[in-house]
Amino acid sequence: MSEFWFKVKKTLEFHSSRAARAVRGARWDVTKIPADKPIFIVGCSRAGTTVVYKTFSESHAIGSLNRETHDFWVDMHPLSNKNWDTHGLSTIDASAADRNYVSRYFYAWTGQSRFVDKNNQNGLCVPYLYSLFPDAYFVYVKRSPGDNINSLIEGWNKPGEFATWSNLLPEKVSVENGRYTQWCFFLSDGWREYLDKPIENVCAFQYRAINEEILAAKELIPPQQWTEVFYEDLVRDPVTGFRPAFEQCGLMFTHDLEQHCASVLSTPYNAFSEIRLDKWKDGRNRDRIERVLPEVTAVARAMGYKL
Repeated sequence: MSEFWFKVKKTLEFHSSRAARAVRGARWDVTKIPADKPIFIVGCSRAGTTVVYKTFSESHAIGSLNRETHDFWVDMHPLSNKNWDTHGLSTIDASAADRNYVSRYFYAWTGQSRFVDKNNQNGLCVPYLYSLFPDAYFVYVKRSPGDNINSLIEGWNKPGEFATWSNLLPEKVSVENGRYTQWCFFLSDGWREYLDKPIENVCAFQYRAINEEILAAKELIPPQQWTEVFYEDLVRDPVTGFRPAFEQCGLMFTHDLEQHCASVLSTPYNAFSEIRLDKWKDGRNRDRIERVLPEVTAVARAMGYKL
């Protein structure tokens, strides 16, 4: 296909998609049907939430934007309105207007009332999301502290990917004696205490803070609407690891999904290096991570890891 006709094709697809969204939005304005049993993927950044989200997005039974939704949620509740204290949202932030806005948005974009969503602040917003959608399902992705903290440290070296949202932060970021000047991933309560700390302490704080929030929020959710996935199980055997997660969310684990899972690790989503377990032990950050592991031992054990 020539470049000209390729551009024509892309232009037609763009306008067709926009028209379809407008029609679906107008249809929702008439029916005002709230989202049905949405699925929220939660977990620490760099824990494997993207591969879980992308895999759930392969199901034809649910809608997916196939992209992260940081801007969508933050636009509803700007960080500046909360003094830049946290990305977290609680039950008091929830409203019928929010529920309608979210339901309409995902229906207009996907054409389905049930959807799956993921971004790295969802883990700080479980009470809010459950208040919006009491029938929601939550899939909690857990990763061992050594490998997760290692990946967070590597992620902080990519501010163009993980810190674009933080350009308006009111505080000066000077992590690792000024090596890092943009805050990556997410804000949780207490983050200002780490503005000038070593990078391994920052990442240990982030790992501990978000997993503690998720574990506390778990107590609010009916057990049948809560699913936990160990990243390590997905690496060892993705088919066996994914099957119960789909089934617990009321989704058929079809032959196509099984085939997708069987090869999912051969085309990794946003992996920094080879996918394998305990990478941190022979990596460049080992000494740093060993220094901060005591800071996350309690939460890791609560997550089900034996340290």
